[in-house]
Amino acid sequence: MKMYDMKKMSHEEHGMNGHHHDEPVEDTEIKSWKKRTLWSWLFAIPIAILMLSERILGVSLVPENYLVMIFLVLGFPVVFLLGWETIRGGIRGLLTFYFNMDSLISLGTIVAYLTGIFSYFGFMADYSGVSAMIMAFYTTGKYVESIARGRASQEIKKLLELGAKNARILKGKEEIEIPISEIKIGDVMIVKPGEKIPTDGIVLKGASSVDESMITGESMPAEKNPKDKVIGATINQDGILYIKAAKIGKDTFLAHIIKLVEEAQGTKVPIQEMADKITSIFVPSILAIALITFAVWWYLGGDLSRALGIGVAVLVIACPCALGLATPTALMVGSGMGAKNGILIRKGEAIQTMKDVKTVVFDKTGTITKGKPEVREIYTKGKNKNYVLELAASLEKLSEHPIAHAIVQHAKLKRYKQVSGFKIIRGMGIEGTIGRKKIMVGNAALMKEKNISFKEFEEKIEGFENFGYTTMIVSENKDAIGVIGVADAVKDDSIQAVTMLNRDGYKTIMITGDNERTARTIAKEVGISEVIANILPEDKAKKVEELQKNGFVAFVGDGINDAPALKQSNVGIAMGTGTDIAIESGDIVLAKGSLAGVVQAINLSKATFGKIKQNLFWAFAYNTIAIPVAMAGFLHPVIAEIAMALSSITVVTNANLLRMKRI
Repeated sequence: MKMYDMKKMSHEEHGMNGHHHDEPVEDTEIKSWKKRTLWSWLFAIPIAILMLSERILGVSLVPENYLVMIFLVLGFPVVFLLGWETIRGGIRGLLTFYFNMDSLISLGTIVAYLTGIFSYFGFMADYSGVSAMIMAFYTTGKYVESIARGRASQEIKKLLELGAKNARILKGKEEIEIPISEIKIGDVMIVKPGEKIPTDGIVLKGASSVDESMITGESMPAEKNPKDKVIGATINQDGILYIKAAKIGKDTFLAHIIKLVEEAQGTKVPIQEMADKITSIFVPSILAIALITFAVWWYLGGDLSRALGIGVAVLVIACPCALGLATPTALMVGSGMGAKNGILIRKGEAIQTMKDVKTVVFDKTGTITKGKPEVREIYTKGKNKNYVLELAASLEKLSEHPIAHAIVQHAKLKRYKQVSGFKIIRGMGIEGTIGRKKIMVGNAALMKEKNISFKEFEEKIEGFENFGYTTMIVSENKDAIGVIGVADAVKDDSIQAVTMLNRDGYKTIMITGDNERTARTIAKEVGISEVIANILPEDKAKKVEELQKNGFVAFVGDGINDAPALKQSNVGIAMGTGTDIAIESGDIVLAKGSLAGVVQAINLSKATFGKIKQNLFWAFAYNTIAIPVAMAGFLHPVIAEIAMALSSITVVTNANLLRMKRI
């Protein structure tokens, strides 16, 4: 089911902001069933009190001749107003021979309600109070089910909000600001530090670092120089860029990602499929049994009232409220357990699907790794490590680069050395003077440009790079004195989680846009044998689709670039520490951002689905025993209603036993 009705609006005509989405269907559904449930019980509780007191306890709270009228008046809004959607669906099913749960509910409530009217003519006992009780129980079940299905995701809306709203363009020698929808191909955009790049383009003039993590998922900013391509909605960091617009509207990278997410929506397996298949056979069978029971009793006994009462009892006792509650109650308990463990189940379908997953695919940055660089190793020759780190950190304190933050964070100095003549050398490093010493911190290209020899460090630098480290060389007065290896660190529990998945027979794969060497280094560290590297964001979903040919796939990711793959996979698992769009695209969200949650989610899925199967078994076992008793005439419809309610309570109680399970 599509959760959004998309306005047929051209991106070229209206730009990205012209894309509209209606309110999520599930939000409206939850509110509707909640309202109906509250009103149903407002009328049904007085009926229940009167029924129990007068017909079970023998204490009449109102005069007998007023009782039926009260039942009819209080029952009417429950059955025919609040329950009209169910009644209409059931009648349509009966007329078209497309049977569902509504069919039994409709027939049982209507027949029971009509007995109240017929009782005035003296040839039938009144069972009209039962009708409101049936509908109230059923409405409650539907409300619980609507909550369990989860609220509709709003990932498309969030993606649309990522784009810049306005653009600053150059018209002659004048800078003017226009809405993004008015940008034309060839326009020259001026993007200052901290601003979003309005649309895809090519750098004409200027140099800067651009934070592309929302697209690539990589923590390191990308250096941009003339002729380099840039992507709309990414963030310019520290230099002014003049960019020629190359793509607009539906042709942009962000619009392409939106399209992929839209196409991948609505492909999950409905969790009610098994129950619905059984119900399609069960309901017509019960209708036939109830009709035959009524006919046989009327023919043999000649008592229309008794025959009809027994027929209604069969319908009521077979009323599949327990069946309707079997799945959502277990889901509700499972969801609650998950929440306590930081596993947020956004889509109930994931519980059914997760147990069948054979392959778990991981994004790298922010999922397996922490998503931000850390100092992993420091190597020096002839100098103390702390001295080298102190020099580097004092310079890096003045830089905004993520690597600079990593070095400063690692040093944790209380006092930094005074730096003068600080300068950023674009794409290579930094330099400055401390005391009378000229200090440089940068890559090999910077050292070569400044004619600084680092031959004695070459072997160590190669070793660092084999580990996937970004290497920064520190020089003092033109002498290389040390190297600092910086890399995105693996999360503390990633190794344990992957080891447990491998042990349990799951195939683990890492997919990343990063280079092969870095990817394999991280994969080896955590125990993943298969690596798919150098993957463009738009190709992640295609790779997942290929893997799905060999079985169900769970994808674990945290970035915007992961959203299509999260939706394409059979179960999308989003890291709660990631972007909003990834979280909204996931079926399951790991609030703590810990991969241990993947293992827990699988265990929770198996335990919850086990309870669903138990509930379905007990629901049908109850019917198997109770229906023959009702057919034999031993169950008054009121007793049948109580028994039916008890079956629902049994199912709910069994579902709550799930809380004792350790995941």
